Amino acid sequence: MTIKNFYNEMTDEAGRVRPHYASYATWLSEMPEERLSQKRAEADALFHRYGITFAVYGENAGTERLIPFDIIPRIIPADEWQMLAAGLRQRVKALNMFIRDIYHDQDILKAGTIPSEQVLNNAQYRKVMQGVDVARDIYAHIAGVDVVRAGAGEYYVLEDNLRVPSGVSYLLENRKMMMRLFPRLFSRYKVAPVDRYPDMLLNMLRSVAPTGVTDPTVVVMTPGAYNSAYFEHAFLAQQMGVELVEGQDMFVKDEQVFMRTTQGPQRVDVIYRRVDDDFIDPLAFRPDSELGVRGILGAYQAGRVTVTNAIGSGVADDKSIYPYVPDMIRFYLGEEPILHNVPTYMCRKKDDLAYVLEHMAELVVKEVHGAGGYGMLVGPASTKAEIDDFREIVKKFPERYIAQPTLALSACPTFVEAGIAPRHIDLRPFVLSGEEIQMIPGGLTRVALREGSLVVNSSQGGGTKDTWVLEA
Repeated sequence: MTIKNFYNEMTDEAGRVRPHYASYATWLSEMPEERLSQKRAEADALFHRYGITFAVYGENAGTERLIPFDIIPRIIPADEWQMLAAGLRQRVKALNMFIRDIYHDQDILKAGTIPSEQVLNNAQYRKVMQGVDVARDIYAHIAGVDVVRAGAGEYYVLEDNLRVPSGVSYLLENRKMMMRLFPRLFSRYKVAPVDRYPDMLLNMLRSVAPTGVTDPTVVVMTPGAYNSAYFEHAFLAQQMGVELVEGQDMFVKDEQVFMRTTQGPQRVDVIYRRVDDDFIDPLAFRPDSELGVRGILGAYQAGRVTVTNAIGSGVADDKSIYPYVPDMIRFYLGEEPILHNVPTYMCRKKDDLAYVLEHMAELVVKEVHGAGGYGMLVGPASTKAEIDDFREIVKKFPERYIAQPTLALSACPTFVEAGIAPRHIDLRPFVLSGEEIQMIPGGLTRVALREGSLVVNSSQGGGTKDTWVLEA
């Protein structure tokens, strides 16, 4: 599939290097390709040595794979980042207000701004959270917001990840790798640092401890070593200096969570969980779960422990709720959105469904609960047979799907086997909500390494780049 009229991050329509890339472009033009190949091989070897991998599901379940790392950075000028950061703060603030509202007064539903059935019948809505007060009224403490850039250079939010967003460890390791491989490059540019993230994350987690707890014990809860993001769980626990625990390492007594230690039980106040809602408490959700802690929901409802992100926060990142986020911003904040959504067709609507079925070859069709690039169809990259098969599924279950135009995602020079060539990218900044809403400059830039591909997910063969936000 050839994508036309995409925005090139490094050069303009006339092929001129954009000002914020000028110094880097000069450096790159002087760098022999053999030297770049050596540096890429060095990066791969180091990532293998450090164990920076992700687990693969499906046909090759149980195997570990290196996420391909591209040594050409994505560069964002300071003024552009300031606009993005303002839009991200606005969006995440409204999303947190929305989640609190639907579990309390439901004002937005009473006003008819969002259809009640879209929320209350949503698979991610947790009735057990109705009326539960959480620390600081914050539900989505860590948000990974996927941002893309279209043909004219304008930014759009593609989706909001509010359950267990992953990828920040690769962001941090990418920066370390670039500084190790090309230390002199960082003397040419004032690149905003990202190494404060673990401290920011720990401070945020401590700030949302239950009322009255002055010296909270924080843990990272992982499903275990076979989870695809286990490297990240272990990495963040180590970087914050807190315990990495599994469900079997904790128990609940008198509505208080404890972890087992060699010195005896220790109270746990804040759990940064990387376990999905369905598996976190076998008493409340899936009784067959061996990943959770029996009774943890009761301790949470009693206000004796903080779980981040909150149980039930996934209702706001469901793809069927995504089209309403601009309305949330207007409803709760009385502001116009700084960052816009991608135009979205909701297949549960009769007219939208008719349009999608007729124009499926031009659209990206996504399952509302899908993630990781699964459960979707990229129309222009699909065969007629694939489109026909997908059309029948959408006809059968229209409420499960949304569709969007196929955006000409921006492209960034990337070092591939054939040399330096443009590849399509997105950006996942990580937004932390505690006493204040803050983030490190930039985010994880994911790159579709296959020529013409728009799918950047690591599970679908995508790679990552270092993201440089230039200081003003």
